[in-house]
Amino acid sequence: MTQVRTRFAPSPTGYLHLGGLRTALYTYLFARKMGGRFILRIEDTDQEREVPGAVELIYQSMHEAGLIYDEGPDVGGDFGPYIQTQRRELYLPYAMQLIDTGAAYPCFCTKEALQTRRDAATARGEQFKYDKHCLHIDKAEAKRRMQSGEPYVIRQNVPLTGTASFEDALFGHVEVPCDTLDDNVLIKADGLPTYNFANVVDDHLMAITHVMRGTEYLSSTPKYNLLYQAFGWEAPTYVHLPVVMKDATRKLSKRYGDPSFEDLLAQGYVKEAIINFIALLGWCPKDAEREFFTLPELVEAFELEGLSKSPAIFNMDKLVWFNSEYIKRMDFEAYLKAATPWFDKALGGLGMDYRRLAELMHSRTEVFDRIPVMVAFLAVLPEYDIDIYTHKKMKTDAAISLQALMLARPALAGLSDFAEETVKDCLMALAQAQEMKTGQMMWPVRVAISGLASTPGGATELAYLLGQAETLRRIDIGIQKLQG
Repeated sequence: MTQVRTRFAPSPTGYLHLGGLRTALYTYLFARKMGGRFILRIEDTDQEREVPGAVELIYQSMHEAGLIYDEGPDVGGDFGPYIQTQRRELYLPYAMQLIDTGAAYPCFCTKEALQTRRDAATARGEQFKYDKHCLHIDKAEAKRRMQSGEPYVIRQNVPLTGTASFEDALFGHVEVPCDTLDDNVLIKADGLPTYNFANVVDDHLMAITHVMRGTEYLSSTPKYNLLYQAFGWEAPTYVHLPVVMKDATRKLSKRYGDPSFEDLLAQGYVKEAIINFIALLGWCPKDAEREFFTLPELVEAFELEGLSKSPAIFNMDKLVWFNSEYIKRMDFEAYLKAATPWFDKALGGLGMDYRRLAELMHSRTEVFDRIPVMVAFLAVLPEYDIDIYTHKKMKTDAAISLQALMLARPALAGLSDFAEETVKDCLMALAQAQEMKTGQMMWPVRVAISGLASTPGGATELAYLLGQAETLRRIDIGIQKLQG
């Protein structure tokens, strides 16, 4: 049996967007499941759109995602080079071979001439399609003009009649009338191949057996198969994947501010959570109730039969939930290491006990970049209204809260040891001595030192984190507010 060989072939036009990441993931999973090879190829023939540094970003994103490729520009392999501009000398001979057999032809039409014909078609209410104007130039004359240095492109000679078709693993038989297809450019005026041509030649030369890509290429694939037929090559198995949508009407797109993989990592999403979530956008395991997978478990569970034909909706709330679940399951030391830079953003220089803070925050963290906002009150007491002291469940109001703070202030000031347990014992004993319910003491202190109704940890934990001086200062502010 032929070894399965799959490829992920991004263009270096920026960060790896999430739709591209999902394509890379499925391509990787299938190769690993089948015991095959996973190849990274950089398709950079559109030089005008290339972003400096984007190739390195692709390498970085693939490694961060755990999608380790067997062959690629930075790891080598037997089928290199793996960057198309480094293969540029390969393509023209194949295009000339097509010219010799009549499957392609040189085109000398200028941009201005093409635009005039395009404008005329638009005026007639028609979609412009190249009219094979240069197909009828005598071959000897065409060759002379090419050798003279006259600018030209090479176009595919699509039949005017009949159909072009292919078999897709997901969508089945796809067929289109040839008269609806355009004579695409194969070699551009600068000598570089177009995507349409380079990916066919490269997939053949790299022995690619399965091509996974988005459904936006469904309409182009019949033209690719005409090229395979013209060369007498065996076409790969195609698997066209449904698009990833932002909502019911719009594709997920960096152009509209939707995050890339690197954006999500920078925001504090866990890479394992992103990969797990992305895997379920358009694929369902046999155990449909199961949601959590490690990457090796995804390899084991992945099957083409689980792919959906329908577009997948990228639900940000669901990703946040996935991420929060992954964070909760993190080893504490790993959580502390990941959370520390985010603690520093809000609390750097305060000398706070991050380990204790991490214990309070671990189960509350949904996304790491939300930590600074959640703990900002520890650095600066926020403005608050005294209505927050009234709490029916705790049986507190402004008067009871003022009483509690007036009692707590000297008691806490008198402590020589401000450890968490010492503070707790002090406040509990104070409440008991005054025949107050525990909540009637703890709630006012918690509000006074946090300015919030909801906090990670209660009065004693927060007092310990803030330290004695800051706790007393904040209680004084609370007393002033309530007296005012």
